[in-house]
Amino acid sequence: MKTEKRPLQYGMIGCGMMGQEHVRNMKLLDNVELTHAYEPDDAMRMQMRQRVPLIQFHESVESLLCDAKVDAWVIASPNFRHAEQIELISELQPRPTLVEKPLCTSTGQLKRLLQLNKNFHFPIWVAMEYRYMPPLSAMLEEIRNPSCLGQLKTLSIREHRFPFLVKVGNWNRFNVNSGGTLVEKCCHFFDLMNLITQSQATKVFASGGIEVNHLDEIYFGKKPDIIDQAFVIVEFANGMRATLDLCMFAEGSLFQEEISAVGSAGKLECKIPGPDRFWPEDLGKPPKPELIFSPRFPKGVSRKEIVVDPLILAAGDHHGSTFYQHQRFQQVVLGDGKTEVNLEDGSLAVLQGLAAQESIKTGQAISLVEGAYSLDQFL
Repeated sequence: MKTEKRPLQYGMIGCGMMGQEHVRNMKLLDNVELTHAYEPDDAMRMQMRQRVPLIQFHESVESLLCDAKVDAWVIASPNFRHAEQIELISELQPRPTLVEKPLCTSTGQLKRLLQLNKNFHFPIWVAMEYRYMPPLSAMLEEIRNPSCLGQLKTLSIREHRFPFLVKVGNWNRFNVNSGGTLVEKCCHFFDLMNLITQSQATKVFASGGIEVNHLDEIYFGKKPDIIDQAFVIVEFANGMRATLDLCMFAEGSLFQEEISAVGSAGKLECKIPGPDRFWPEDLGKPPKPELIFSPRFPKGVSRKEIVVDPLILAAGDHHGSTFYQHQRFQQVVLGDGKTEVNLEDGSLAVLQGLAAQESIKTGQAISLVEGAYSLDQFL
């Protein structure tokens, strides 16, 4: 890995749960240090200072961007702040920027960012961590091998997991802040669909609702409005279809994510357990991720366990993906790498999530080739 005479200095906006996962993984990299940050919450600042004793906090995003001279930015603030903070970075101190998913939370923000994108002169990397989970990386490699599945036909993604965790100020309990569950949580999966199908989504149909979680919670005099269960079907221009099955009250599942890709020659499955820290000790060792291949002819199943470095695994809740993502982003900061998840990728994932939320609201399939969610008016 290329090194510099001095460590690369990063600035961070937002030091909550995900911001601290980013820092734990940055600490595993050679030649990177977090030097400046903005975080309005006292408890989060205290926790971050325990991790980075010499960090310098600033009193506003504007003062951070004006006064801190850094090599790169990491945005890990609440979802609804991402777009405005990218705009401020563009105006005040454009540097390579890693922005947490989702890129934004509304079609209005999407339009502004994509219009500004024509004038951006710095890399923006949207943090779609799931691409970099070792089991999913292994699956993607096999899918790209034509001798494995033949011609890919269908894709299904199941996530059966724990409810949304508590965030600072409970901002993630409301659609207006998060973009809705199918944006906040599931933009990862729409991004995977786009990446795997290598085609443009044309239509989205979804059904879902609030079934179990947060029913008795009240914040600021209001009940949470985020859904906790949904089914989504996405059609693509190349004729492929993909499905998403989401349930956020199934934390007892052996595997959290199960992805199945079926082609003309066979089926490939990827099974990923939830974070090890949530696995009960009395049940023994937590399950390991695995890849399963089932060819059509001759029939027979092969299984492969995907091993993740324990040090990297312990640095976050995403099976090492945050570390591998930061490795690649570091190369972009050094001028040696390519932005692998760009603003357009992040925008498409958000748009599909917003369309799915609208489909649940209206009961109708939502077109991505005409009407209010047409891709053409955004790109």
